[in-house]
Amino acid sequence: MSTPGAAAPLIRVRQLAKSYQRGDQQIPVLQGIDLEVRCGEFIALMGPSGSGKSTLLNLLAGIDQPSSGTIEIGGVDIATLDEGELADWRAAHVGFIFQFYNLLPVLSAHENVELPLLLTDLSGRQRTERVDQVLALVGLSDRADHYPNELSGGQQQRVAIARALVTDPSLIVADEPTGDLDRATGEEVLRLMDALVRDLGKTIVMVTHDPKAAARAQRLVHLEKGVLVDELPDH
Repeated sequence: MSTPGAAAPLIRVRQLAKSYQRGDQQIPVLQGIDLEVRCGEFIALMGPSGSGKSTLLNLLAGIDQPSSGTIEIGGVDIATLDEGELADWRAAHVGFIFQFYNLLPVLSAHENVELPLLLTDLSGRQRTERVDQVLALVGLSDRADHYPNELSGGQQQRVAIARALVTDPSLIVADEPTGDLDRATGEEVLRLMDALVRDLGKTIVMVTHDPKAAARAQRLVHLEKGVLVDELPDH
């Protein structure tokens, strides 16, 4: 796994705006967002429902495209990429962690983690080595052959984290990663995310409603009605 430099900005967002068309009306969701995220930084996006948190996360992950502005990640303005280029960029550079894990029930933990690698040129042996490596990292080597319904919620989320890591992405986006977990299990997942930043130098952008989860981040970014209203410094 690679470890990027600790200080350089990985993400530079400038004057980012996003609107959706509803009938003949433009509905603004994000307006004039300026944001920088350093390599190896763990930030939390907070704000009330409808504030634009998930929209911003989706834009940073290349799932959606902005109405205007720039999103420069690793020196590439992804706002200028077409859908095919964006899909290739996502596969190479972004790992996803979701609230409800998004594991395929008919696949084992090993097979779920391997899925993103099927889009690469790695051989079967190389894929197996990479999957074994990340399952060991999240403490699930002994569950590789288990199916999602044979795993606890916390174990399923750790499988999802392994899947997010397996392509060695520069950016990990997490949408309410502890939202479906009890407090103790959520703490386990957050400790693992801390370790990804501390030990592997991963950059994580996390959306959360939970102040205790947000407190684990190095910086809090607050959105209100589509506008970035507050950033709290590292703690």
